[in-house]
Amino acid sequence: MIDLDDFLPYRLNVLARRVSRELEKRYQAQFGIAIPEWRVMATLGREQPLSSNDIVERSHMDKAKVSRAVTALVGMGYVAREVHPGDQRLLRLSFTPAGRTLYDKITVVAQEWQRQWLEGLAPEELSTFKALADRLESQLDTMDGNSVR
Repeated sequence: MIDLDDFLPYRLNVLARRVSRELEKRYQAQFGIAIPEWRVMATLGREQPLSSNDIVERSHMDKAKVSRAVTALVGMGYVAREVHPGDQRLLRLSFTPAGRTLYDKITVVAQEWQRQWLEGLAPEELSTFKALADRLESQLDTMDGNSVR
């Protein structure tokens, strides 16, 4: 039997879901968007224009979830779709002016929430956590393709 309290993948998943739920409460109440929409916006906030496939790759989100989020954001007027000039089959996504404004507002809320959440950690603890997370991600890259089946 596996002890879930000692199984790090389980603990990380629980923590990630709790963080997402807490942030989603704020995003939904203040801005009317859910976490998948925010993740698409956050990805576009780093770089745009992007295709839906680019967002899937960069965010590690499910393709169907990205598609639904993009459709919702386009419907709300926050994201615009344009045909890619080099490939008519691809659509490029970018913020509308309203989307950029919303992104800027949510970023402030997200950063303040993170500040409050992490205030219980000393700077060196946070630095260590980030370094460990980087190493664990790197190890996943190394293990990719060598999974136990």
